[in-house]
Amino acid sequence: FNITTALAGLGVGGIAVAIAAQGILGDLFSYFVIFFDHPFALGDFIVFGDKSGIVERIGIKSSRIRVLSGEVLIISNSDLTSSRIHNYKQMQRRRVVSAISVPFHTSEEKLKRIPQLIKDILASIQVVEGVVCDRSHFQSIGASAFVFETIYYIPTSDYLTFMDVQQEFNLRLVEGFRAEGIEFAYPTQRILPAEASTQMT
Repeated sequence: FNITTALAGLGVGGIAVAIAAQGILGDLFSYFVIFFDHPFALGDFIVFGDKSGIVERIGIKSSRIRVLSGEVLIISNSDLTSSRIHNYKQMQRRRVVSAISVPFHTSEEKLKRIPQLIKDILASIQVVEGVVCDRSHFQSIGASAFVFETIYYIPTSDYLTFMDVQQEFNLRLVEGFRAEGIEFAYPTQRILPAEASTQMT
């Protein structure tokens, strides 16, 4: 019986077992990180990497995420905790940035009324109470239109409620602009004949 060969075999076997156990221990450690640190819980909607979905199960080695397309994504806990996770269930409110463009022929009087018109619409939203307008300004003069930027907050983490607010805001904005005789801009391009361009230079 060759003791050297036996010890060598045990050494190689031990290395193989250690390598195999490394991944399992990493997932187990990640499970305890999830358990004690609570980056997410069952039922939370999370986004990690290029994937997003609802957490359905948190296991010792892996977790199950129901992605938006319907299938279940099984991902190891170590891969999950090493990713940058966005937890939308814990979000208290949503910040919305809205850019609205009106054509260049819009009069100065109408331009001055647009910010207050937008603020009044946001203050009258009925889908959910507490929609707050942070600001609404004539931001810039674009390539083909005047641009207004509005920032407001919706006090919910629910995506459907967020979309309902967006829908009501857009419908009321169209209605308000038509009542005021204000048009929405669309991309335009002005082409001058060669004689006109020569005269301008």
